Amino acid sequence: MTNHPDIEILNKKTVYKGFLQVDSYDLRHKKFDGTWTGVLPPREVCDRGPAVGVLLYDPDRDALVMIEQFRVGSAMVGGPAWMTEIVAGMINPGETPEDVARRETLEEAGCTLETLEFIGDYFVSPGAFTEQVFVYCGRVDSRNVPTSGGLEEEHEDIRIMVVPTDEAIALMDQNRLRNSLAIIAIGWLARHRDALRRRWLNEDVDTTK
Repeated sequence: MTNHPDIEILNKKTVYKGFLQVDSYDLRHKKFDGTWTGVLPPREVCDRGPAVGVLLYDPDRDALVMIEQFRVGSAMVGGPAWMTEIVAGMINPGETPEDVARRETLEEAGCTLETLEFIGDYFVSPGAFTEQVFVYCGRVDSRNVPTSGGLEEEHEDIRIMVVPTDEAIALMDQNRLRNSLAIIAIGWLARHRDALRRRWLNEDVDTTK
């Protein structure tokens, strides 16, 4: 629970706990003019926890390893039921974001990360969710990747695809990705690809000297 000096939490209760947890808060906060609000109507917050997303990039082939899987949230409001995404997963207690990036890359895409580049972090929906996502670009070898991945015990059915970078950027520009994590990561790569590729490929040259 926050200990921010400009927020006073009067009561908190968990109203649902299942695949997701929902907490209800009675609170007030300081206003921009220095005074305090009254007690706000109850605010429900989905306590999702932190997550990691990693864009898998092969600089040798200028290609991305991407995945496709079922997404119930978008399906239930008439959006795409299967989405083209980047690898992602929740951070378990005791794990670092880098640990999760490596674990999920192997589980979901059958790849081993060689190098990790931190892109940034963001809150998925800060008005209602606690979920904070740490975003990385990871170097992989896209040759001989499997066609499917995921853990059976987590009911994951994942299609693995190797997508040329220009094609992935076109999917983003054509509004065909429809999920924030892929859009943020690919948008970053579109701006930084040339410099990142030069750096990673130059590292290969340096190691052979």
